[in-house]
Amino acid sequence: MSTVAPVRLTGYAHGGGCACKIPPGELEQIVQGLVTATSPDLLVGLDDGDDAAVVRIDDHEALVSTADFFTPVVDDAYDWGRIAAANALSDVYAMGGRPVVAVNLVGWPRDVLPMELLREVLRGGLDVSRLAGCHVGGGHSIDDPEPKYGMAVTGLVDPERLLRNDAAVAGLPISLTKPLGVGVLNNRHKSTGEVFPQAVASMVALNADAGRAAVDGGARAATDVTGFGLLGHLFKMARASGVSATIDAAAVPYLDGARDALRDGFVSGGTRRNLDWVRPHLASTAFEAELLLLADAQTSGGLLVVGEVPGAPVVGETTARGDAVITVR
Repeated sequence: MSTVAPVRLTGYAHGGGCACKIPPGELEQIVQGLVTATSPDLLVGLDDGDDAAVVRIDDHEALVSTADFFTPVVDDAYDWGRIAAANALSDVYAMGGRPVVAVNLVGWPRDVLPMELLREVLRGGLDVSRLAGCHVGGGHSIDDPEPKYGMAVTGLVDPERLLRNDAAVAGLPISLTKPLGVGVLNNRHKSTGEVFPQAVASMVALNADAGRAAVDGGARAATDVTGFGLLGHLFKMARASGVSATIDAAAVPYLDGARDALRDGFVSGGTRRNLDWVRPHLASTAFEAELLLLADAQTSGGLLVVGEVPGAPVVGETTARGDAVITVR
């Protein structure tokens, strides 16, 4: 925990965590036309909005490159650092790889917030990176009116055991390795100051074991569930793979307190934009509240894997492409 005087870090940000992402529909319009033919050694690029870029080194090894940063999602500086690091590392695990080295990305209002708090943020990121066996080799910082923190991470992966979001096939189970609900709980925390240890514990947990289990189990398609919510990330994966998917809403796990936070109205604008983006491709008889939870903008969420992962609930299945890309039953 932080050893400096408490500061409501979330009060210095217009939003929180991955809920601050540019909406998926807007982002796709921005990058449209920027995909160009490149070397066949670029195994994963911009084409389908996967979790990281992958470049082949040789027949047995490829490099994974990603970057992720965001505004404070919790008030405790040390916890924010841990969450941001785990979130950035997750992109490498979502590709089936292992992180090797990271550099810090920092924006800090140096005339507003004490530098001791920034030290706590960096300490949190360093501690989680050490748990991951990932070196931290410095980074880059700017004076910024709004605090931001994250990491650029480089990892390695076997190109023959790569997880990607365009490799799903029909007729397989879909597993989810972390419960949903951190978005509504974080939004409640930002609004009221209430602390939710269960949300922090989920966000700082590494996806290393889940990624390794998915690869060892023969999975070929996966993504991590972050700012676009389960529905948004599943839609991207199904669309890229040319399949549809069915979600069993009753099988999806949620953190304690998530439904209460939803009931009390702590839904971010990012979550509502996620649902609006997916809705034209959605068939569902579920209540709107259930769909909002499935679209909840997560920070450092779990892996969504096409295949079974030991210990993780099966929340749906892939199906042949039909009229609806995503069906919620």
